[in-house]
Amino acid sequence: MEHMTGSPYTTVSLKMLVDLARPAAGLTIHHSVIRAKQSGGYISRFKGRGMEFNEARLYQSGDDIRSIDWRVTARTGKTHTKIFREERERPVFISVDQRDTMHFASRGVFKSVMAAKLAALLAWAAHHHGDRCGGQLFYDSHCQELKPQNGKQAVLHFLNSLARPIPSANQSVNENLESVLDRLLSHARPSSLLYIISDFRGLTPHAQIQLAKLAAHCEVVMIFIYDPLEANLPSSGRYQFTQNDHYVTINASNAKQLEAYQEHFQQKKQQLQTLAKQRGMIFIPVSTQADPLTCLRM
Repeated sequence: MEHMTGSPYTTVSLKMLVDLARPAAGLTIHHSVIRAKQSGGYISRFKGRGMEFNEARLYQSGDDIRSIDWRVTARTGKTHTKIFREERERPVFISVDQRDTMHFASRGVFKSVMAAKLAALLAWAAHHHGDRCGGQLFYDSHCQELKPQNGKQAVLHFLNSLARPIPSANQSVNENLESVLDRLLSHARPSSLLYIISDFRGLTPHAQIQLAKLAAHCEVVMIFIYDPLEANLPSSGRYQFTQNDHYVTINASNAKQLEAYQEHFQQKKQQLQTLAKQRGMIFIPVSTQADPLTCLRM
């Protein structure tokens, strides 16, 4: 897709992101159970808001035996169950990939635009739920972290940073997925609801270990942005892909080369799916052609 300055397909504006406040009002981001949208459609636990103890009451048929309050039971001689209530708020931390590889699409909008729209919807939804919202924006040359805060101004500050990124003071720095996740381990507070929106370029074995560490103390949702051309090349033609100074030409008429290219994409997607299933994370694949609101509702 040719880059068109000012086009809503290739760039985001603050107004575009602010206008998502209304549709985000009906978006629920704290589900007790959510069906991950990958092949197999397994059910993943998504704990939602943290729980705090409220009171103990007499055990009733159907209560979870793991919630039995043994101290009260021993003191009274009658079985009691612990009752919990949802915490009023929790930090929502949204990490958004804006590296050069995200500025691409063959159909729909740029990956970077889709990522920004998804982030804006999640930020507004967190605000509507009364949660603190902050996040991380990462580029090839630098990262920017925004501390979770309450209120509309916190959301607007986050969106303004997405629409008008601050250039790096040190252009020699080269951020990769490993360094980004390492920063997340320091900035995302335990019990946070953590969204990572990315094409996950640079998913090394060490990066997978870092994701597992994040899942150990946060509720992690991985939103995988991809272009339809990455998932399924046409059966004919030659396609050239670039990343920094590296060029790869795919001849779709070459059956072996086509199969290898598509297998690489499927392997990467499967890696993320498997990691999510093993570590209790949510995995949501999103095409650049998709409707972002629909993807977050499913």
